Amino acid sequence: MRYSAFRIMKEALTGHRGWKPAWRDVAPQPDYDFVIIGGGGHGLATAHYLAKVFGKARIAVLEKGYIGGGSVGRNTTIVRANYLLPGNEPFYEFAMQLWEGLEQDLNYNAMVSQRGIMNLIHTDGQRDAFRRRGNSMMLHDAGAELLDREAVRREAPFLDFDNARFPIKGALMHRRGGTVRHDAVAWGYARAADQRGVDIIQNCEVTGFRIEDGRIRGVETTRGHIGAKKVGLTVAGASGKLMAMAGQRLPIESHVLQAYVSEALKPVIPGVITFGAGHFYVSQSDKGGLVFGGDIDGYNSYASRGNLPVIEDVCEGGMALMPIIGRARLLRVWGGIMDMSMDGSPFIDRTPIDGLYFNGGWCYGGFKATPASGYAFAQLLATDTPHATATAYRLDRFRAGRALDEKGVGPRPNLH
Repeated sequence: MRYSAFRIMKEALTGHRGWKPAWRDVAPQPDYDFVIIGGGGHGLATAHYLAKVFGKARIAVLEKGYIGGGSVGRNTTIVRANYLLPGNEPFYEFAMQLWEGLEQDLNYNAMVSQRGIMNLIHTDGQRDAFRRRGNSMMLHDAGAELLDREAVRREAPFLDFDNARFPIKGALMHRRGGTVRHDAVAWGYARAADQRGVDIIQNCEVTGFRIEDGRIRGVETTRGHIGAKKVGLTVAGASGKLMAMAGQRLPIESHVLQAYVSEALKPVIPGVITFGAGHFYVSQSDKGGLVFGGDIDGYNSYASRGNLPVIEDVCEGGMALMPIIGRARLLRVWGGIMDMSMDGSPFIDRTPIDGLYFNGGWCYGGFKATPASGYAFAQLLATDTPHATATAYRLDRFRAGRALDEKGVGPRPNLH
């Protein structure tokens, strides 16, 4: 079924009796050519591009829960391509280009909204750093503008410009950035992959790997053994646990990142705004709620919940930036498990086990990478060659001395 304005009108006039499930509920087959572990955005995007771009078939996506119930449905929906380093910026610009054509590609309304992102500047040194970042963005065709104080005031007059500790001196504007409806991304990719014959198997948890003579032969699951010629693992915060089942140790820690939604307010936030003197970022959803977040919890955890000190720190940052939100009520708080790499950059690479591939280490920014991650991982699985924009995302980069430390804070995952 193809979605269209005509189809909506037809269904409205016929009692909406013609809509069909977005994807099939299938039982696993005994074996596949490709098995993707993880039914989040990255896994579903991988399956979609494997089938559509690389013409592969006999593909299965295994999800231990339900589609949209993991980290892809537990984030702040921001997409952007405002990176600095050559190993990162081309990749995220590729992702932005895919975001811009996503709804046409999937025939699905993912609510892509390029409303812009402002990274606020509070010191002269920060202005110099953002000027350098903006130049890198422009060199890779991502687009950037360095705004002065008055230009920021025109964009967001409600900010506290004369805060004694954090005066606003300008901002780096990335107008192509914005937000995308997170669960719609999962549903859209699932529907598109299903239409190309991909089996999406929910409530199917992987419990082990079958490895013989150094080669992957399949996976053990709660729904029985599933044979596979190639297995791609993309499970976000559970990466370390699953790779340990295959005897592999990753340079990754798992941490909890919390996000928040306020009560619905009249439109006030024009785009995405980030606080340059603390970790606070905010946008406004289509329902009116302020969606915001901050730092990850500083300790390792596999629990999908956070703690009060981080909530207090994030709210303090918000109040320092925009005191007008002081009386807004907080409605929801949730936590997602993040796979934090040692340098803050991801991995898309083959493992030492023949036929086993890994995609992870996205830290708290994996959502914005979803389409490019899926495309690059699909190319690696299909051809055993990395995508041109993902050649730096190697598992051995620390041994080789090629770390991608975007924030410059060293091998401290909790600081990335």
